[in-house]
This record gives sequence, structure tokens and C-alpha cells, in this order.
Amino acid sequence: MSTDHDFMKIALEEAEEAYRRGEVPVGAVLVREGNILAQAHNSPIVRNDPSAHAEMLVLRQAGEKIGNYRLTGTELYVTLEPCIMCAGAIVHARVDRVIFGARDPKCGAVVSLYNILADKRLNHQVKITEGILPEECGEIISRFFREKRVTSPPLRQLD
Repeated sequence: MSTDHDFMKIALEEAEEAYRRGEVPVGAVLVREGNILAQAHNSPIVRNDPSAHAEMLVLRQAGEKIGNYRLTGTELYVTLEPCIMCAGAIVHARVDRVIFGARDPKCGAVVSLYNILADKRLNHQVKITEGILPEECGEIISRFFREKRVTSPPLRQLD
């Protein structure tokens, strides 16, 4: 039987693929009853689509696969804490549990900045497990942005 660590390792493989393609390295895997329904990585640059986050892509793929936008009984593994957009979609999809690796202090909508998945005012609350392979999940994001700062030209100041 696969564990949270096993599925997070698959999400990390997806994040590595995003990294190789120059995308922000986030990977996601959606699981139901121990079986992978979908897996993806961030692709907004390649797709010219601001909503092409790893989480959004797996929700879309799984919905098409099972023929229903409601993804009850599923668990979403993601390397980085979901943003506001993704958290909203997770609630609407009725995902049972979100498991993430690293917190996102600038955009996180699960525990860092907002607590959307557990908001009792919404019609669905999602169980949250954080800190699965946090060092590995945080390291790939840190490496990506560290390298971007070194290779990107400085922004011009407007007069």
C-alpha cells in the first residue's frame, strides 16, 4: 500500500519536470482509494494560461477521467501549499484531503495567509496534512528562485 511519502515523491517528480521546463516547480497528484487519477506540474508559461497550476490541471484531468467535477473520496498531494485560486477549486471539487510539502508564505491559502480549506462558512471543508517531505519540496522552489535571481537581469527603474 502506498503512503503519503510515496505519493509526494511522485508529486516531486512532477515538480522536477516543471523545473526542467522553466516553470515554477510545483507538482501534484490526485489519488482515490490508493490509485492515481491524475498527476501534473505547473504549466502556465507553456500553456499561456494563468490557471495552469499543477493542482488545477489534476482536478481537470480527474474530472474528465471520471466524468464528474465532484471528486469526493480523493486526496490531493502537492509539493507547495495551494494558492487562493487552487484552494477555491479544491473546495468546489469536494476533495477530501490535501497533503502538501512546503508552506508558501507569500501565496499560501491553506495555512500561511488564509485558511480557505477549513473555513466553516463554506459548504465543504477539506482535511489538511502538511509537512510531508518538506525539505525536498522547499528546496526545489528555493533553488528555482535562487537561480532565477542570478540569471535574470535586474529590473530597470522608471524615471
